[in-house]
Amino acid sequence: MALIRRRNERPTAPTAPRSINRLQDEINRLFDLDWWPEEGFFGGNGVPSLDVEEQDDQVLVKAELPGIDKEDLDITVSGNTLTIRGEKGDEEEENKKNYFRRESWYGSFQRSVVLPESVDTEHVDAEMKNGILHVTFPKREDTKPKQIDVKVK
Repeated sequence: MALIRRRNERPTAPTAPRSINRLQDEINRLFDLDWWPEEGFFGGNGVPSLDVEEQDDQVLVKAELPGIDKEDLDITVSGNTLTIRGEKGDEEEENKKNYFRRESWYGSFQRSVVLPESVDTEHVDAEMKNGILHVTFPKREDTKPKQIDVKVK
């Protein structure tokens, strides 16, 4: 025999403000430029992966761009926003529609990322190596941490 304990409390339904806040968070996440869903509207296709790494003396941005020539890339910096645009052409001249499965993406793309205020956007370096674009921004001298020696007397 199972013992069932009854409570006099009634379960509470979610309040409207919490539900509205959750909906607003979901909408904000959808339109955030630094976030792309792996599932959903785009299914993760057509958007290159992007990593931004802050180091002691520089900020490094890596973008996975396999199969894209440097001539098909347009990299711009406006303010502190880095924008990478490009186009990947279909390797086949004929449009065959009898694929069993096709996960490769083709067409144009654009990714933008806001960089930290500490970067020097005047001295940027970009290099493509093995299908990965490396964009390096040195940090401005006035924002680098300074080491202070403590003298003991």
